[in-house]
Formats: sequence, C-alpha cells, structure tokens
Amino acid sequence: MKKPAPAPSGGTVEVDAFMGKLKHPLKADIETVRGLVTGAAPAITEEVKWNSPGFRTTESFATVNLRSPDQLQLILHLGAKVRKDLPEMKIPDSSGLLKWLGKDRALVTLGTGKVLAANSTAFRKIIRAWIKYV
Repeated sequence: MKKPAPAPSGGTVEVDAFMGKLKHPLKADIETVRGLVTGAAPAITEEVKWNSPGFRTTESFATVNLRSPDQLQLILHLGAKVRKDLPEMKIPDSSGLLKWLGKDRALVTLGTGKVLAANSTAFRKIIRAWIKYV
C-alpha cells in the first residue's frame, strides 16, 4: 500500500509519531487505511484529532475509531460543528459499509486483513463522495 503523502502542515509527521507510540491490535490495518484515505484525493491530509489518526481537506472529515479492537472503523463527519445548511448527502454505499449516525455523520466498518482489502475500492468511492460535502 502507498505511504501517506506528507501534509503541508506536517500532519503525516505528526501521525507517524502518534502511530509509532500506538499500541493497538489493528495497527497494521490502520496504516493501510491511512494510505487508502490519503490516496483517495490529492487534497486529503492527515492530523491527530481526538487522540486518533484523522483526515481533512479544508475541514476535518474522518477519524479512526480506536475503541474497536477487532474491526477497523472510522467516523465520517463534516467537522466538529453540526451544519444546519447541509443538503441531503448522496454517498455511494452498495457494499453496506456505512451506518448513519446522523444527517452529517456515519460509522464506516471496514473489517480487517483480507476483508479490509476487499472493501478498499468501495471505501475509496465513499471517501471521494464524502469530501465533496466538506
């Protein structure tokens, strides 16, 4: 998998340092997802948000859920504040990866290992669609 591109803000350096200290059973899968997300669009950079690896364009939009020890999950959001002006989001999800938590938030469950790899194409489509709303 492609290594995440360095962010102009140094986000990848910050996330690399965070990941270097992280003790988590899905650490290798988290590294895979870093590459999937940052490789989905050139505008995506990394950050540490809420004590977890996160991703942003002009605003934060995804955070790895480190609470799950057996399934790699991300929370997709549109920043920290609820947006009242949000149009209906049209996100392709033929694989059933999303669980909507609200009008502007969803939980993505990607699995691990081979399941994660099998979900990678659908996940990248979701990320590309999601960042259009950020």
